[in-house]
Amino acid sequence: MSEAADWNAKVIAEFRENEGRVGGPFEGAPMVLVHHRGRKTGQERVSPMMYLPHDTEPDVVYVFASKAGAPTDPDWYRNLTAAGEGSVERGTAAYRVTVRELTGAERDRVYAEQARRYPGFADYERKTAGIRTIPVLELRQA
Repeated sequence: MSEAADWNAKVIAEFRENEGRVGGPFEGAPMVLVHHRGRKTGQERVSPMMYLPHDTEPDVVYVFASKAGAPTDPDWYRNLTAAGEGSVERGTAAYRVTVRELTGAERDRVYAEQARRYPGFADYERKTAGIRTIPVLELRQA
């Protein structure tokens, strides 16, 4: 198992053992487990990530394909956008979601709010400046 996969497995286990809460660098942050299928392999994958809840719609969350400021998009992003759907574990709830990529001013507004709440996201954006725009996905309960 790769170091990243091992790290993800630990976060996933902690999330499930603690009703959606994890410690360490994510302590107190809203976390979700996103289930998606590999677009090449068809294998079920689970990716833990921070999310931003929608202001008024409780069935909508936003996730950010930051990959910690890496120059390439994460695989989970490509898998979700190719499929247009997936599922999430949020707290103790699990449900199917539809996927929509935000663009333009809408994307910029949502990303700016995440970066305001969690300054690490501003750092990720600085790292990717001139290389790529970090995608923002809306996950809406189906």
